[in-house]
Amino acid sequence: MSLRDAIDNFYERLVQDAIDATREDTDTTDYLTDVMCVALNRLPSRYYRHSIDMMFYLADEELKGMKEKSLAAVKAARDFVKEHRRE
Repeated sequence: MSLRDAIDNFYERLVQDAIDATREDTDTTDYLTDVMCVALNRLPSRYYRHSIDMMFYLADEELKGMKEKSLAAVKAARDFVKEHRRE
């Protein structure tokens, strides 16, 4: 097993949740993948090894703020990807 396989970025989960919450019928997998990449590039990394550690040590207000930042990043990424579509 690679060391990379032992860690995750908590924002990946939050961005995926924000994408799911804002999903539209016309969204394609390619479009949403681009949105996820752009959104994640606009957020800080928050790596963890065990998800239970993040949930246990993360204060409710901090988690709420991270969710809000993720949703804002996804909304901005949607606009960016739409404006820079490859035809």
